[in-house]
Amino acid sequence: MLEMTREEFEELVSEALDRIPPELTRLMDNVAVFVEDEPPAEDPELLGLYEGTPLTDRGEWYAGVLPDRITIYRGPTLRMCEAREDVVRETEITVVHEIAHHFGIDDARLHALGYG
Repeated sequence: MLEMTREEFEELVSEALDRIPPELTRLMDNVAVFVEDEPPAEDPELLGLYEGTPLTDRGEWYAGVLPDRITIYRGPTLRMCEAREDVVRETEITVVHEIAHHFGIDDARLHALGYG
C-alpha cells in the first residue's frame, strides 16, 4: 500500500476542490467536505460518498437542514494506487464525482463522462 499521511491526503482533497471551476463552486450550497480514513465496513472499497439532498431535488421545503456531506476515503484510495500521481488523479476524480451528485448527476451519467 502506498504511504501518505492524513495531512498530505487532505491537502490533495483541498487541491482537487480548488480546481473546481469558480462558476460551479458558487452554485454549491449547504455542503461540507470531509476526509475519513476508512469507509463503512459494508463497502470497504468505497472511495467517496455523497449524503444529502441534491440541488435538483430541493424545493421550498428545504430550509434549516444540516449541510450535505461529501466524504472522501483515504484508505481505499491509497490501496488502489501505485504512485502519488495516481492518488492525485483518483482523488480529483472522486471529488468531482461526489460534487456532481450534489448537483443531481447520477452514477450512470458520471460513468459515461469518465468519472466512474
